[in-house]
Amino acid sequence: MSLRAAYDLCRRITARHGRTYYLATLLLPARARPATHALYGFARCVDDAVDNPRPGSDPAAALAEYSRLLDDVFAGRRPADPVLAAFADTVRRHDLPRELFDAFLHSMRMDLHVRDYPTYARLREYMYGSACVIGLQMLPVLGTVAPREEATPYAAALGEAFQLTNFLRDVGEDLRRGRVYLPADELAAFGVDRELLEWSVATGGTDRRIRRALAALVARNRAVYRRAEPGIALLRKDSRPCVRTAFTLYRAILDEIVAADYAVLHRRVAVGKVRRFAVSGRAFLARLHP
Repeated sequence: MSLRAAYDLCRRITARHGRTYYLATLLLPARARPATHALYGFARCVDDAVDNPRPGSDPAAALAEYSRLLDDVFAGRRPADPVLAAFADTVRRHDLPRELFDAFLHSMRMDLHVRDYPTYARLREYMYGSACVIGLQMLPVLGTVAPREEATPYAAALGEAFQLTNFLRDVGEDLRRGRVYLPADELAAFGVDRELLEWSVATGGTDRRIRRALAALVARNRAVYRRAEPGIALLRKDSRPCVRTAFTLYRAILDEIVAADYAVLHRRVAVGKVRRFAVSGRAFLARLHP
């Protein structure tokens, strides 16, 4: 398969598995889209190996194989798999450091055996590899108007903010998979433990202690968004509409969690279509008329 066809396959994978994400990539300048799709394709393959393994496959062995494939990529060899071939080309074109992908694999290994997180510090270790490094991978692709190292902490913070929002929105779904991605000590401060969360998921019941704990975590999440926001202005101008749109819509999920009175353990909240279209429409206009 040609390299162009490999990139197109990554585009189709993004469109099929990450529909909202794919729509956001349409706001990117054409120069940035192929690499964005290739990085998504790699992450999707690894994530599926852990969360949706083929029958009879061993997720740990699959992660070990991806680590070996990184050896090939960073040795300058082109993998036979088309998704990995596009990924390897992206890594070389943008001079992406290997440690970002090793950190990602480390967090994916944590998902094989870690079922809860005692403290926020421990959760941040996971989020660095699962989310912060995604922002750092994207920085060279998006481009910056300031030295890249100046934008680095903001990119990492934005990844953390998005991930925290996912954890709050998907707490019930994650619990059904046996995982709690909320710090146990911070839940305990409000009298919440895994047993209470499992009761809520199983019965559909609500509890004042859960609402108070989630409210505190939403407040923390908003603070991370505030920490990340100044970094948008450090991106190349043609990359800002996409990132600003993602920032606005993801942060709006927190509004929906609050509007639902924190009842997120038995249903998945979402930003309404009207608001999504309004935000996206403004971004498209900003891109067309900079």
